[in-house]
Amino acid sequence: MRKNVICLTLCAMIFALCVSADAQQAHIPRIGYLAGGGSSLPQPFVQRLRDLGYVEGKNIAFEYRTTEGQSRRYPDLAAELVRLKVDIMVAEGSRASLFAKKATSTIPIVMTSSTDPVGTGLVASLARPGGNLTGLTNVTGELGGKLLDLLKEIVPGLSRVVVPGPPLGIATEDLFMKETESAARALKVQLTRVPVGGPEEYESIFRVASKERANALLVRIPGFAPSAHRKQFVELAAKNRLPAIYTTTNWMDIGGLMSYGADRNVAFQRAAVYVDKILKGAKPADLPVERPTKFEFVVNLKTAKQIGLTIPPNVLARADRVNK
Repeated sequence: MRKNVICLTLCAMIFALCVSADAQQAHIPRIGYLAGGGSSLPQPFVQRLRDLGYVEGKNIAFEYRTTEGQSRRYPDLAAELVRLKVDIMVAEGSRASLFAKKATSTIPIVMTSSTDPVGTGLVASLARPGGNLTGLTNVTGELGGKLLDLLKEIVPGLSRVVVPGPPLGIATEDLFMKETESAARALKVQLTRVPVGGPEEYESIFRVASKERANALLVRIPGFAPSAHRKQFVELAAKNRLPAIYTTTNWMDIGGLMSYGADRNVAFQRAAVYVDKILKGAKPADLPVERPTKFEFVVNLKTAKQIGLTIPPNVLARADRVNK
């Protein structure tokens, strides 16, 4: 009898331990990823998480959502991720970050990039974000000034620049234009902003450029726009023989002339580090927002030749990559 009791007790203890272990293993952290374009998670982000010990399906899971270039879908997709009760939401870019923050005040949010998160109300300060959001930021007016400087170096007599970008009234873009206009005045360059809702409006950009007698374009159309749309824009720029500079390198692989901006791969890798810290117990409010530390300048000589433009040797010498 005593042996039976001991045996039953041991069995009960083993069963309880197994149930406890199963319960602990049952919850796999889910990361909700909100993007404006693309068909899958950025590989630098996934690889960095893998380096940190996270394997999809084993100890982490992903819920990827993209607007496919249709900005109106942001609120619904952000709300969907909240309903799925993801453990962390990763937002790619300023608009995704803004809609993610509107959707939840409790789920931690990591932004891969954002134009002035303090000015747009995403965080209280870079050093002490407060709330449930942190991550990476990029440069606003400083970036605009650098883009204009580069255009000035390659376009003789640069005086008028058209800036195609998201529709008016978006806080991040309004701020970018305000700060870039200061640099433009110093360079004696006139800026004309052209709001763009989609590829069906691309032709109108070049009609405005022709009417304004623009020398160049500073393109603020998001780099996550579908590849076919970006290619359409690049081909129109070449057809109209207008030099254009972009803020992300993915315009370069489809024929863009020049790009300058924070290295996106590094930003994705750093976002993964934020995810790791939060999963280990850190609070977004206590994790300072990081500024970019690495910028990438790319020049496409083939496109320059196509539009009859000569890139000065001193500009080429500063390029991180030259496409030939």
